[in-house]
Amino acid sequence: MEAAWARPCGRHHEAGVGSPEHPAPQDDGGPQALWISRYGSLVWRPDFTYSNSCMGFMHRYSRHLWEGDTFHRGSDKMPGRVVTHPEDREGCTWGVAYQVQGEQVNEALKYLNMWEAVLDGYDTKEVTFCPQDAPDQPLKALAYVATPQNPGYLGPAPEEAIATQILACRGFSGHSLEYLLRLADFRQLCGPQAQDEHLTAIVDAVGTRLPCFCPTEQALALV
Repeated sequence: MEAAWARPCGRHHEAGVGSPEHPAPQDDGGPQALWISRYGSLVWRPDFTYSNSCMGFMHRYSRHLWEGDTFHRGSDKMPGRVVTHPEDREGCTWGVAYQVQGEQVNEALKYLNMWEAVLDGYDTKEVTFCPQDAPDQPLKALAYVATPQNPGYLGPAPEEAIATQILACRGFSGHSLEYLLRLADFRQLCGPQAQDEHLTAIVDAVGTRLPCFCPTEQALALV
């Protein structure tokens, strides 16, 4: 299966975004279209049908493993750690934007609103997403962001504590370690400009707790 971020980003300058109930139409009079920005597990597994995708970044947001997950990567007794991207004036978060059109819009929003807004308590926001191949042609996209008011919000903690929690947790979608390693793999694929000190620090902290640890595809095969 082709990686989501490997696909070209086409016609991004013509796509817009409105409210989830009324996504904006394309400028050329085509079907209704919506861009959705993803920065966590959906960069490698979107789980909804889309027409186009592109890798890129969002200024003024950072990515942190500050959200508790009691389903996909943890349980009620042992919540896993997953990412959210709080506003950060100096931050920059790399991810993937997916374009959905026509019937895909309602299907994608139904899926995301259930898993993100209803079950996990994320808020929806409109963000500016800059495609990697055309950063001077930003697009508006819908993003889901966990706030400190969210019941599942865990907030910051020492890297060692987050690493220990990740190593102990597993959910219906797999082990928390797999989640961390796939994020680290995605960051490397984005190139040196996609530095993520927080993610790197967590991976390093995990490495000190596992013998012969190496965050590669071989390590992914073990989780």
